[in-house]
Amino acid sequence: MSSTVLPGELAVSISNAVVHLLSQYTGRGPTKARTYISDDLISVVLRDTLTQGERSLIADGKRDLVLGTRKAYQDAMGPDLIAAVEARSGREVLAFLSSTHIDPDVAIESFVLRPRPQAHAAGERAASGAAPGEA
Repeated sequence: MSSTVLPGELAVSISNAVVHLLSQYTGRGPTKARTYISDDLISVVLRDTLTQGERSLIADGKRDLVLGTRKAYQDAMGPDLIAAVEARSGREVLAFLSSTHIDPDVAIESFVLRPRPQAHAAGERAASGAAPGEA
């Protein structure tokens, strides 16, 4: 992460990128997104993600079809989501995990990051006043 980007700004930037990509792929983005950042994990929680068409299918008993389609979208946009997180965070994404929940309408996009070298991480803890092992 660049030293000129504050953690709050990074979270907003990642949230905006994920919402934009979801909108591009599905035709509608979520109405709420919040990004949580910890040492080696970035998670974006999205709310109100389903399209009107998907809601109609769910009402017609086609829940599995909607979840399957959402999984296909998540697989297709995974490389773009990873690239967006890597570009903004300056960290390599080792694993991307994605899931959609129907009721309530919540989705999550999680990115496991390559751990920082120990010397760098220890220096950050010392600079922040955190004891070793604390985040």
